[in-house]
Amino acid sequence: MTEELLVSEAEFTQKVCNYWVTQGALALVFSIVGIPLLLIWIPVGLFFSRHYLRKMECKLTNKALKFKKGLLVKVEKTIPLEKITDMGLEQGPLMRFFGIYKLTVETAGQSGHGALVSLLGIVETKTFRAKVLKQREKFMIKSHRETEVSSVDESPDNVALLVDIRDALLRIEKRLEKS
Repeated sequence: MTEELLVSEAEFTQKVCNYWVTQGALALVFSIVGIPLLLIWIPVGLFFSRHYLRKMECKLTNKALKFKKGLLVKVEKTIPLEKITDMGLEQGPLMRFFGIYKLTVETAGQSGHGALVSLLGIVETKTFRAKVLKQREKFMIKSHRETEVSSVDESPDNVALLVDIRDALLRIEKRLEKS
């Protein structure tokens, strides 16, 4: 069995912290009663969002996409490449303002609606997405070839049959050469 090798590692932009804080600030402003909380929210939100961002990690290996995040509740997911069915890009108006995308990963066999994993703020999101899809394609081709090779039944009966066929072809070639 081949070992797992790192293909690429996603880097997350600091712009995502500003996005999270702005999103929370807008929610406070629209609730009207939350406006006084803005003075507390902005520094606290920036502190925790930066700390949260430092804990985010996403690695692409030759076999899987691995993801870690969390401060209090830590989440680790490993998504085998053969299970990935779709990788979507989302960008709302506020995300567009900050120049960030959300990369969503959907898998075969996942329950419920929506993405199994959402990655917000990856630097060069489209490039990272292309790398994952390209690695998935390479993995699937290699996996298919290995399946074809291992599916050949090498029982003694089949080997004997193949030897008989080879011998018959050799006899036919000799007769054709004589003619």
